[in-house]
Amino acid sequence: MAKKDTMNALIRRGISEEAAALLLTKFRILSDIQAATQEEMEDLGISAEEAASIIETLSKRPSRQATSKVKKKAEEAAPLFVATEITRERVYTPEEIRLMDFADESGYDFPMKILSDIASRMAGNEFDDDICKRLLDKAWEMYNSHLMDKNESAGVMAAHSIGEPGTQMNMRTFHYAGVANINVTQGLPRLIEIVDARRAPSTPSMTIPLLGIAAEDESVATHVASNIEMTLLTDVAKIYTDVTNMRIVISPDAHKMDKKGLTIDEIHDKLGKIRAVRGLVEKDDFNLTITSDSPSFKKIQAMHDAIKNAKIKGIDGVTRAVISKNKDEKYEIVTEGSNLKEVLKVEGVDAPNVMTNSIQEIAEVLGVEAARNSIIYEAGDTLGEAGLNVDIRHIMLVADQMTNDGSVKAIGRHGVSGKKSSVLARAAFEITTTHLMHAAMVGEVDTLEGVTENIIVGQPVTLGTGAVNLIYTPKNKKGDEE
Repeated sequence: MAKKDTMNALIRRGISEEAAALLLTKFRILSDIQAATQEEMEDLGISAEEAASIIETLSKRPSRQATSKVKKKAEEAAPLFVATEITRERVYTPEEIRLMDFADESGYDFPMKILSDIASRMAGNEFDDDICKRLLDKAWEMYNSHLMDKNESAGVMAAHSIGEPGTQMNMRTFHYAGVANINVTQGLPRLIEIVDARRAPSTPSMTIPLLGIAAEDESVATHVASNIEMTLLTDVAKIYTDVTNMRIVISPDAHKMDKKGLTIDEIHDKLGKIRAVRGLVEKDDFNLTITSDSPSFKKIQAMHDAIKNAKIKGIDGVTRAVISKNKDEKYEIVTEGSNLKEVLKVEGVDAPNVMTNSIQEIAEVLGVEAARNSIIYEAGDTLGEAGLNVDIRHIMLVADQMTNDGSVKAIGRHGVSGKKSSVLARAAFEITTTHLMHAAMVGEVDTLEGVTENIIVGQPVTLGTGAVNLIYTPKNKKGDEE
């Protein structure tokens, strides 16, 4: 340790600068000073009282090794959180138990979901055994007809089933979400946004159901909407620049302020937190004045730009919040812009049922499982709005492929297609020469296991009948040698 560092260490421990300078005439490092006796310190010209005080001060500070041992003991002594496993066994209804028994008798291996759906329709009705068996026979026939064949290409089937109806979708469609001027992109552009896993949709929007009295009373719902909608200073006041007196005059509109639930004091407090005008905002009757502390036109302009778009109230990103009624005749809020994390904290909002069309935001706030469900819902809703009926299992396969590694990936060269193990499959999608050049440089090997690469080289695809190898051993004719 250099002398300067030792000096600073001694001063930090409350030792006077004069005493520290005397100690450093003989000792160079802190450990040597700690090991010194009182007599040695007195020989340097330090008084007996001060020498005793220095020894006491330096002996109180434990060494790093001792500190680490204390910390380790404290960590070992601290109780650890023990997670308790919660198991909730499914309680089957009498109808489900009855159907399960009949299915076992007939040798039908149904998924439980199908039996539960049939049992829910049977609840409250009396069916004899013969009708129950006929129901299961018909269900088994329908279930088998919907099963995919062995070695069928599920991915190609899903891509075809979504892509072919997509060619019939409108290119530019805006769906008004129950309220005038709140538009949400629909049609093919929206479907492309979903599968591209865009960071932010072109028209972000949220549907926010309300709880309790807010769902019934329009005035309370309006109050909740005003807390959500972002309010800028220019939304509730006019700003004038008085160049002669080097000041800015803010004239609030009483009607707009009352509508937003704001007071002049709240605006004063918000403006006072802006760095460019901090300490310069003053109340003048019902107006606010900001006087420049220096006669500079540039300073006045900078202050004007700083307060012009100052946020007074609301949530960042939500530019509009409009009240509408849902199917149950209850009030809900439809927004332009999205900020799921902050909206969930607002009082009066039905948080479990809040919806946003920003899939990446859902992944960040609620996790990848919620994002997967959002992809399925948004893609199904977009196709449904266009009047296209696509089996949900195809959409589920796409959603699973986009989210199976714990994050939301795009279906493109920056996501699923770009991560394929086959060089030829990647090259067939986009930027062909780059993929082939890189593969040649690093010596990649393509095992030709997928569809695309086998078609490129002219081999049978290893799917369907191509996945089966037949070996024929002809019988020996009479007289042929074995």
